[in-house]
Amino acid sequence: MPRKFLVLLGLAAVLAAQPLFAAKFKVDHPHTNIGFSVKHMVVAKTTGSFNDFDASLELDPADLSSFKVMATIQAASIDTNNDQRDNHLRSADFLDVANHPTITFVSSNLSTMDGKHVLHGDLTIRGVTQSVEIPLELVGPVMAMGNTIVGFAGTLTINRHDFGVSWSRSLDNGGLVVAEEVNIEVNGEFIMESM
Repeated sequence: MPRKFLVLLGLAAVLAAQPLFAAKFKVDHPHTNIGFSVKHMVVAKTTGSFNDFDASLELDPADLSSFKVMATIQAASIDTNNDQRDNHLRSADFLDVANHPTITFVSSNLSTMDGKHVLHGDLTIRGVTQSVEIPLELVGPVMAMGNTIVGFAGTLTINRHDFGVSWSRSLDNGGLVVAEEVNIEVNGEFIMESM
């Protein structure tokens, strides 16, 4: 059977087995990742992630537009697998974690068209808030190991200059050491905690 049909079948089974309700979900940290990539020296991408974050989700399975998510990331937890680079990213040249210790996202609504979902909300980096749109792939809710679980994957591209993260240097050919565009990828798994 096609995977999409199995997901819909699973969702129907979950909904049939319990009443419809607005539920709160907590993030499952070991199965959630907030990562990013940015071009370096024009020729390659540097990747990284944030290791310290918290997030919550609310959802009424009968009404996907009720989907709401809030996330707080500790900016100092940035990890690109290089201590020198990470310390530079924490400095006032980039995230300025001494003055702006957190990165936050608060959703405003979820829109759906032709089966495709887009999460709208406010992203705050370095004290600057911008409205963003994140195309999402939603899965669930499903029952697994006695828990009701919702998962999603989303990607977006931001211009870091829009958030006051403007440090860079020019290369001999005119390119930038660090590109302006940053790709952010979120893979989240949430476990229902209350009705």
